[in-house]
Amino acid sequence: MLNLDRLRTLHAVARHGSVSGAADGLHVTTSAVSQQLAKLERETGQQLLAKNGRGVRLTDAGRLLVDHASRILSQVELAQADLEAQRGEAVGDLLLGAFPTAARGLFPAALAELRREHPKLRSKLEEMEPDAAVPRVVRGDIDIAIVLDWYNKPLPLPEGLAKAPILDDPADVAMPADHPLADRDQVDLEDFAHDEWVSWPKGEFCHDWLMLTLRGKGIEPRIAHMAEEHHTQLALIDAGLGVAVAPRLGRGPVPAGVRVVPVRHTMRRHIYAIWRADADRRPSIRAAVAALRAAGAAIGD
Repeated sequence: MLNLDRLRTLHAVARHGSVSGAADGLHVTTSAVSQQLAKLERETGQQLLAKNGRGVRLTDAGRLLVDHASRILSQVELAQADLEAQRGEAVGDLLLGAFPTAARGLFPAALAELRREHPKLRSKLEEMEPDAAVPRVVRGDIDIAIVLDWYNKPLPLPEGLAKAPILDDPADVAMPADHPLADRDQVDLEDFAHDEWVSWPKGEFCHDWLMLTLRGKGIEPRIAHMAEEHHTQLALIDAGLGVAVAPRLGRGPVPAGVRVVPVRHTMRRHIYAIWRADADRRPSIRAAVAALRAAGAAIGD
């Protein structure tokens, strides 16, 4: 009989594309992965992996077994969800991912509520950007991720995921306190056509959104600096080095030398939770989503 843990190991190699990537994803050593794969090859009597340069590739038999492993592991997920649902109690481990401002703005309250209301549930948070979080939910590496759309740029999601809205997050323009527009009640993005911008790093979803939005208003953005953390962006603005879009969720105290001014036509990020649809009945998933929605509602009040 095929061993489930060994099937999970082969599936991880297929997902990550390497033995070392599978080891990182499974939180084990590379030697442990190699041992599991060797045992699985002995069990099946087939070669499942072949060398490919410095890495490995699946053989025809390996690909065939991975297809079956995907269905088997999905069925196991459904069985675990059904058992948990029948018990009606949120228990066990729950792994959650969130981008930094959501981690800071939502999770302290949400995790505290989960600990208080569901003491048998062990919730663990890891910061990650939406582009990284989505495939990790699909692969089953994490149970829930908090991701975002912008009002004019949706985040593509693959099939097989469920989602729930958490909150809408308005964004302002942050500028140095001595900027000519700093005393305005409202501004338009077009007002900053000649300013230098502080942006998220290239390749990130929010950077692509900023380029799309500014160019859509006839502005060719002059990106002076790129920083992932909003606190770093605000520090650069405090030093007079540019302007930036500053969402409110998790923003925290604004430096004395920075002014944040609302945009006349409000810009919003849509913050929501995603999880695998085959885990939808798990009480732990439902409890976590409810806690996150309560934290979002408290911010919106």
